[in-house]
Amino acid sequence: MQAEFKSSLPALSSAQAVSPARERLDDAATRLGFVPNMYSVMANSPALLDTYVHGYNLFRAQSGFTPAEQEVVFLAISRENGCTYCVAAHSFIADKMSGVPAAVTDAIRDGTPIPEAKLAALHDFARLMVRQRGLPTKADVSAFLAAGYSEKQVLEIVLAIAVKTLSNYANHVFHTPIDAVFAGRAWKD
Repeated sequence: MQAEFKSSLPALSSAQAVSPARERLDDAATRLGFVPNMYSVMANSPALLDTYVHGYNLFRAQSGFTPAEQEVVFLAISRENGCTYCVAAHSFIADKMSGVPAAVTDAIRDGTPIPEAKLAALHDFARLMVRQRGLPTKADVSAFLAAGYSEKQVLEIVLAIAVKTLSNYANHVFHTPIDAVFAGRAWKD
């Protein structure tokens, strides 16, 4: 999904960016071997890019979710927000890095039932937290806890929503082009 409005700000290179965006772009180039288009457009607001990367890294390191569960959360939120860029990127990461079964990733992308009960419960809770603007019912949380998750992880879902809101909304207003590496998992809202 893209906003009717499209930002006229350019994608920035490391040489064009100011701190701390410059450091975030350099770090991405070193770690990934390329700078994702999303980072280049977010660099127009160094605070936005820095906050995104910081929160993303903390979620990855401290959420208590497995890499596969983390990807399910990011995919659920990005799909709910209609972010074609992030759905493509997280589908690629799910396939190549996080160990998400392809049937699970494809079900999330297609909006069909997820074949693994625990991952389905995680997906459903992350999605409803976005839809209900962080206002889960007791029954919603009970189902999440019954699937094997914790109350602390309710807060980790809030962190993931914050991080994905930053990236999803930036991608909406920039109409961020999908990087070639993610193109095989392009998704249409």
